Amino acid sequence: MEGRQTAWRIYHESLPILVVSLVGGIFAGSVLGSEGMTAGFERFPGMLLLLPAFLATRGNVYGALGARISSGLHQGMIDPEFSWDRRLVNAVVASFINGIGVSVFIGVLSWGILQILGRESARLVELVSIMLVSGVLTSTTLIFGLLGLVFVSYEHGLDPDNLIGPIVTTLGDVFGVVFLFIALTIAEVIF
Repeated sequence: MEGRQTAWRIYHESLPILVVSLVGGIFAGSVLGSEGMTAGFERFPGMLLLLPAFLATRGNVYGALGARISSGLHQGMIDPEFSWDRRLVNAVVASFINGIGVSVFIGVLSWGILQILGRESARLVELVSIMLVSGVLTSTTLIFGLLGLVFVSYEHGLDPDNLIGPIVTTLGDVFGVVFLFIALTIAEVIF
């Protein structure tokens, strides 16, 4: 009977966030299909190559952060609050650096692949700038959004382990696409 109760609890906690994830995914898709985004992709060739890697790494980097926070909460090593806790700060800083670093790397790698293949590409400085701006914006938003949601869910008796995956992927897709659009708009003005 205990196994059935555990399965029901996981299902009960996960289903609402999965519905929110579905809506978030549709929203992100509508932003991707917008006229402004399409124009940005045309203006900066190579953006379609780096888009999947950019969105995927948001989930990878911040999923790991969420897992660290959840483990710390379960073990009593982290309190569910925004406070100066060495473990929490170290995890957040490491995730922020990883998120920014991988964003810049994706821009450089995409440019290099397009050069090797002889395909049209935006300039290296353009791709890296777009990735840097969108990386900083998504990293900041994902860190505070993830921490807030994990802390609130934990305070309300929910298991953050059941929520981290859908939360991170949804926030990463939604804010990743929105901030990529903002970065493309900024790049069009600057370049």
